[in-house]
Amino acid sequence: MIESKSWDWSRNKEEKWLIPCVESPYLAERWTSLGFNKFLDIGCGLGRHSVYMAENGFNVTALDLSEYGVCHLKKWADEKCLNINTVVSDILKLPFEDNSFDCIMAYNVIYHTDGEGFVQIVNEIKRVLKPKGEFFVTLLSKGHWSYTAFAENAVDKNTIIRNDTPTENNVPHFYMDFNDITEFFRDWEFVDEPVEMCEYSREDSKKISKHWKMLIKK
Repeated sequence: MIESKSWDWSRNKEEKWLIPCVESPYLAERWTSLGFNKFLDIGCGLGRHSVYMAENGFNVTALDLSEYGVCHLKKWADEKCLNINTVVSDILKLPFEDNSFDCIMAYNVIYHTDGEGFVQIVNEIKRVLKPKGEFFVTLLSKGHWSYTAFAENAVDKNTIIRNDTPTENNVPHFYMDFNDITEFFRDWEFVDEPVEMCEYSREDSKKISKHWKMLIKK
């Protein structure tokens, strides 16, 4: 299993990582209506989803392997007078009791590993999620341009080491197709069918970025 490696958030120059994803309002409304309150943001990065959910009344715990990211979140939360529990930890072994959280988000996070690590991460998430709790996750598609572009850096049939961006230098990426999703999440209940999102680069039409998103239940 590949050792976990954090993003170097100190080198980030993109404002998008400070803006909650478009699914955030839906998730906040849905989980509030279900009576969920204890929220875990896995791989919180600079804290965009943690801050949003805390502002919407959730009891938030934010976890990331990057000390820089967690420190940024702490400062941001203090400025907004928000009480957010922050933890610096590897997601391969979550430092929480079983059945601790009502809802969990992992946005562009849990695919930074190899096959063995991916299985362990998903098992850890399921362990700390309460029965009938929900998990929103995004996954990297095999349709992503980098899956073939960096094929020579493959360490298994799903995993490639990328070194093309400052924040992700030598970070592993685990890619999935629909059959992989069906296999790796066979013990979960799908709230909605998996959706494959596609984005095109205006600078390079060959750089087609594809990700999966899905909401599943324990």
